[in-house]
Amino acid sequence: MTQLTLVIGNKNYSSWSLRPWLAMKQFGLEFNEIRIPLYNNRDFSSKIQQYSSSGKVPVLLHDTQTVWDSLAICEYLAETFPTLQWWPEDKYARALARSISAEMHSGFQNLRQNMPMNCRTKYPGKGLVSGVQQDIDRITSIWKESRQKFGAGGNLLFGKFTIADAFFAPVVLRFVTYDVQLDNISRDYVETVLALPAMQEWINAAKSETEIISQYEF
Repeated sequence: MTQLTLVIGNKNYSSWSLRPWLAMKQFGLEFNEIRIPLYNNRDFSSKIQQYSSSGKVPVLLHDTQTVWDSLAICEYLAETFPTLQWWPEDKYARALARSISAEMHSGFQNLRQNMPMNCRTKYPGKGLVSGVQQDIDRITSIWKESRQKFGAGGNLLFGKFTIADAFFAPVVLRFVTYDVQLDNISRDYVETVLALPAMQEWINAAKSETEIISQYEF
């Protein structure tokens, strides 16, 4: 089988890149990684165009196939490697996992804009402007519902790791950066995701990066 290649942005800032990267790591897939620093690199546009006409990261390259968008990449991988349990086995748990992943994929704009992902530093209390707390409350309610209904088999949203956990991983990092106050269930979930070896690998790599994107810094 042709080697998989994942094109990503800065690990410190690129929440979209983290999602498929984490999923691929968690499911033990071997892949090449191409990192293209975002925004402050004058060559970003020309470099990313070599891999995808979308002009955005992440991008998955496999055989002659190019797949962009984090959710599309994860769905493609789930179809390509069907023996791995990318989604929960139970029909109703799977429906919930897909629903919350899609909601995370398209929503929570207040949180995204005011609490950008930044693994290298801490900004306690920053970004908590109008609308952000509502996003936080909705996310923690999603986590609690998933854990309470389908989380008996482990410490993640649906017990074992699924695509849904990959999609909320950037939120976990945001909550740490901005020291968001959480209920016990949500705090335990954050600690579980942070403890994943792949998450630690991502965070350590992010901390070693030197690029600074001013719009993601306070």
